[in-house]
Amino acid sequence: MEIITSIEQIREISENIRKNGQSLAMVPTMGCLHEGHKSLIDKARKENDKLIVSIFVNPMQFGPDEDYDNYPRDLEADSKLCQNAGVDYIFHPKADEMYPNSFSTYVEPCKQMTDILCGISRPGHFRGVCTVLAKFFSIIRPNRAYFGQKDAQQLAIVKRMVKDLNLNVEITGCPIIREEDGLAKSSRNLYLNEDERKAASILRKSILLGLKEIDAGQKSSQKVLDTIKSNIEKEKLAKIDYVEILDFDTFERVDDIQGNILIALAVYIGKTRLIDNIVI
Repeated sequence: MEIITSIEQIREISENIRKNGQSLAMVPTMGCLHEGHKSLIDKARKENDKLIVSIFVNPMQFGPDEDYDNYPRDLEADSKLCQNAGVDYIFHPKADEMYPNSFSTYVEPCKQMTDILCGISRPGHFRGVCTVLAKFFSIIRPNRAYFGQKDAQQLAIVKRMVKDLNLNVEITGCPIIREEDGLAKSSRNLYLNEDERKAASILRKSILLGLKEIDAGQKSSQKVLDTIKSNIEKEKLAKIDYVEILDFDTFERVDDIQGNILIALAVYIGKTRLIDNIVI
């Protein structure tokens, strides 16, 4: 396995892979890899000849009051995980390699899909996601790219971007990987102290409570939302950012639960913002 830091070199490597008639996969990450990332890597490794994992903490995805400088970074541990998982290359550019001083072009995603959920409290976040991914897909030109469903809004936006811009890459969504108590795996889980970590299980428990109502025949999205919110509010360390029930195809809010539905939430546990979702 090699760690590549320059755009020129990773482009040359990917071009040679394609010239050899081999399929190329990419798993974009911001590092601090965990079992959730490994599940994406394992699937990509199984389905393709060659695999590139990007490790790049993208400054464009962070707002002025967010945690860019404190975002966890551990290239040594990440490299070990990738090596053991059979990754061929890690692409680990510096910020000024991706965004030189002259950089001035951005990819602006569909407002209908960004002016909701995480896009409300993180303005500009998805512009950063789409811009860096458009650059990655242009530089590396993978056949397939793999994303976790934990970031369901991101997954939907990236699929729309690829379709709208006619990018020749297949976007593959992969299931959420969870801790034993149901908490979705996340780099931000490292921020939680012992009490907060216990409290964080309320996210999954509340989603499952709403799902239980739906399975029992409840069709009113508002009643399911009320159930989920009231359960979260029982946890004193939890503060709701949002709880939404949407049509997963259009990202429109729905009154009646039918069709392809996304239940998504974001909750602060202490100062740490966690997300979770389920598609039904």
